[in-house]
Amino acid sequence: MPLTDTACRTAKPKEKPYKLTDGNGLYLEVKPNGVKAWRYRFELSDGATKKESVFAIGDYVIAPKGEMPEQAEERRKGRRFTLSEAREERVRARSLVIQGINPAHHRQQERVKRDYEKAITFEAVAKEWLALKDWEDITKSKRLKMLERVVFPRIGDLPMKAITPVNILDVLRGAAQENGPSVAAEAKRTMSGVFELAISTLRTTSDPVYPVRKALPANKTQHKRPLSVKEIGQLLRDVESHGGRHETLCAFRLMWMTLCRPSEAVEAQWSEFNLDKALWKIPAERMKKRKAHTNPLPLQAVEMLRGLHLITGKYAHVFPHRDVRTRPMVSASFRQMLNVLGWGGKYSPHATRTTGSTRLNEMGYSADWIERQLAHTEQNAVRRTYNHAEYLDDRAIMMQRWADMLDSWKKESA
Repeated sequence: MPLTDTACRTAKPKEKPYKLTDGNGLYLEVKPNGVKAWRYRFELSDGATKKESVFAIGDYVIAPKGEMPEQAEERRKGRRFTLSEAREERVRARSLVIQGINPAHHRQQERVKRDYEKAITFEAVAKEWLALKDWEDITKSKRLKMLERVVFPRIGDLPMKAITPVNILDVLRGAAQENGPSVAAEAKRTMSGVFELAISTLRTTSDPVYPVRKALPANKTQHKRPLSVKEIGQLLRDVESHGGRHETLCAFRLMWMTLCRPSEAVEAQWSEFNLDKALWKIPAERMKKRKAHTNPLPLQAVEMLRGLHLITGKYAHVFPHRDVRTRPMVSASFRQMLNVLGWGGKYSPHATRTTGSTRLNEMGYSADWIERQLAHTEQNAVRRTYNHAEYLDDRAIMMQRWADMLDSWKKESA
């Protein structure tokens, strides 16, 4: 006769193990120490003969009163089954036997698979994704820092298959609130790229970024929009009155006076400057195009840097980090300052170069001078071959005029 819950519950241990048969190969083994274990006896053919084996399903348990479905699932993962659940496990084991699969071997393989998947964390795959990118080391380093700051604290330790759209949305909302919409957009693109790699290498089956890709409003900051003359003057006056770090203000002014990239300004080193000759030579490894670039310095920049040298000249970096003086300031300092001043969302430091190019063209300067000042690569191959001129003297005159105009616009009333 099939077993009943009462028979299972009231079975007493004896000096030797004994069995209570349920039928269809399932039985309950009662051990001398009181443990009651579910067993499934089956025969598996190797082609010529049949071999009898026993599959240990798990221990017998009485389901606690008020047990929630998720609690029951956790209990079953711990291999503790009620009578009805043991019968369901027997059916699953039987289906494997019919396919010629030993259920004990199958369970072992599934355990190895689960352990392997748990080891495939987002952080591990993300670092692999970065290593495969044909990027310069500095670009990879910046992207890794973003991941460490924004993404890894939330999902870095999670297995790839365990990450859901809810997790991704949490990352994106946190990034947008704490780091800004541009960083959130970068995090979204990066996470999707990581999942694309994981899918192509069979380590996950879907991209959880896709369902929530439009959950946040589009970044409305017009990064590339050139500022008007009136806006330039107002911005410079606002920054001048900013009560923050002197180094941040100086780095911001250097960016405007030379039209360099934000990272090129904040990571500047004293060894790159020749103030007597009013030149700033940025080494190739710090340039986007990996080609050294020489900037002529207007008088205002030289004067500012000479004064700053009295403060930070003992450090390698012109604008050292506030907390770790052996490291450079981060460009995020600009964004924080602009947010405090109410310019966040209206202007990005990256728009400085667009603004400078637009206004210098309006002032009638040669496009060749302007493009060389911005360290842009000539797109026309023939022209690039024959045009090696740096236009350094011409650019020095142009940038001095530019610095003078900045001072003039800053002094004008709003």
